[in-house]
Amino acid sequence: MKNIKAIIFDAYGTLFDVNSAAEKCKDKIGDKWEHFANFWRTNQLEYTWLRSLMKRHKNFWQVTEDSLDKSMKTFNIDYSMRDELLNLYKVLSTFKEVPETLKTLKEKKYKLAILSNGTPSLLNELVKSNKLDNLFDDLFSIEGVGIYKPDSKVYDMPIKKYGIEKDEIAFLSANTWDVSGGGNYGYNAIWVNRNKNVFDNLDYKPVYEIKDLSELLNKI
Repeated sequence: MKNIKAIIFDAYGTLFDVNSAAEKCKDKIGDKWEHFANFWRTNQLEYTWLRSLMKRHKNFWQVTEDSLDKSMKTFNIDYSMRDELLNLYKVLSTFKEVPETLKTLKEKKYKLAILSNGTPSLLNELVKSNKLDNLFDDLFSIEGVGIYKPDSKVYDMPIKKYGIEKDEIAFLSANTWDVSGGGNYGYNAIWVNRNKNVFDNLDYKPVYEIKDLSELLNKI
């Protein structure tokens, strides 16, 4: 990749560990906490896609609540834990290498931004709670266009804001469908494959596959 001017990150699952809310409650949830967390995340994503297709938009926080309610019923988790899990979701932990990698990229003078399904208030709380708010130039939320990833209007937002070419952006996501969405749009899309998964067949091959964000420093 050459002439990269901006590095855009997905938030959930890429910078922030979506399982960390349930993990912090694992003593109460028990051994099923990880299965529960994965189920919650899967349903959350499915709801975003289905609502986009149905043209019945709800914001990401409402979708997160709806998918949690289904997940708690499915796993027979005491409803009294609902508020605790939701509050923890607002302050998800980063993956361990994220803060230092972002600081290094900032020192290299790249423009850094998040492009996420999350609402503006959710993204602001996430970065502030992890003391990352001084590292990002922008937090782009899909609420700006009213439809979820991987709609092309979402990937349009940084281009319109920065006035740069698509191939001057490096886009990183841990979600294969998001990598394909950004890549098919025209970004240099990089897959953060933390869990040794298999990439989806969606007409795109990532520019790079890395196991965590620190490997990006050797690619740009």
